[in-house]
Amino acid sequence: MEKPTTKLRRMLQREGVLVAAGAFGPMPAKLAVQAGFDAVYMPGGGTALNRLGFADLGLITMTEMVENAAAISQAVSVPVIADADTGFGNQLNVQRAVREYERAGVAAIHIEDQVFPKRCGSLSGKALAPREEAAQKIAAAVAARSDPDFLIIARCDALSEEGMSETIRRGNAYLSAGADLLFIESASTIEEIEEIPKRLPAAHVFNLPTSGKTPLLSADEVSKLGYKLMILPNFATLAAIKAMAEVLSEIRRTGSVAGILERCASFQEYTSLGGLAKFNEVEKRFATLDPSRQVS
Repeated sequence: MEKPTTKLRRMLQREGVLVAAGAFGPMPAKLAVQAGFDAVYMPGGGTALNRLGFADLGLITMTEMVENAAAISQAVSVPVIADADTGFGNQLNVQRAVREYERAGVAAIHIEDQVFPKRCGSLSGKALAPREEAAQKIAAAVAARSDPDFLIIARCDALSEEGMSETIRRGNAYLSAGADLLFIESASTIEEIEEIPKRLPAAHVFNLPTSGKTPLLSADEVSKLGYKLMILPNFATLAAIKAMAEVLSEIRRTGSVAGILERCASFQEYTSLGGLAKFNEVEKRFATLDPSRQVS
């Protein structure tokens, strides 16, 4: 069976852009696969909100992130790309993070060049680590991987803080350190989005955040601009927040679920997503002779 890492590398060699749906946990990851996505992306901000109820301010730990990444990876057969924040510390922490994410079964991680603790890329007030230090963290990540197909993506947050010139310098430094792809965060105009691949010849990630600060381009548009991977971090999260809030408000207002059932999945869809049929088959196969343990 082809490894997820090898599969992701192969898919990135195809014509066009690979689109990875954002999934804060196994449930949206399974729904993304059902919808036909060939890869999923685990966002740090979505993970922090779903697991802890926290904003994306670097408060979630490496262990919590890796546990979520492992759960998603085990739930789907497509490659999982995961946020690894700043690598959770210095070069030693970065190397441990790479090993832990590899064990979790993900196919790629991105490491950003903010200081620790970081901030969401769409927020103001970000602070950058020195360029040389950030490049060394990428080099440390590359050296730590045991699977050569495991992708190390260098994320750069310099564009909104220090401009295009410093972004180009950092991008070149990260490529020289061995990064497989570049992820230039917070491009705010079509001109910037177009300029990045031209000035940094490499495989590029295009992030479509939910903040509205980046133009809402289609996959075809992103592909024509020279990007190989497009991630959609939190659109499923926003949809879930709105849907759950509306349903809960109506139940609270009316005291009844009668008015919201048509907006809900069926019980059969719910159990199917959790793999009930497959678990029942296993239980029948290894059932005991005790009638009380038989599965109907």
